[in-house]
Amino acid sequence: DDLVRQLKGTTYEVVVATGHTDRFGSAKYNQKLSVRRAIAVKDYLVSQEIPASRIDAKGKGETQPITKIGECKGAISVKVIACLQPDRRVDVEVQGTKQ
Repeated sequence: DDLVRQLKGTTYEVVVATGHTDRFGSAKYNQKLSVRRAIAVKDYLVSQEIPASRIDAKGKGETQPITKIGECKGAISVKVIACLQPDRRVDVEVQGTKQ
């Protein structure tokens, strides 16, 4: 919602939503999941009257984690899943000018 408010009254050329996942799951599954996450953000922005033609949605899968190697050690557990939370995200980049 904050992003939508910031986009109102802004001259922007493109909005890029990039989905990411944690390391659990296959690379193929995570790629598809990251794309679905980005599309969900795009759909929300479109529902808030941001033109779909200005929004690009893409996925990076598990290839760009925020967590560092060795930071969230172990197999799937509540603790490790919580530790990997920062990797499960959608980054939104806006290119344009604000008046």
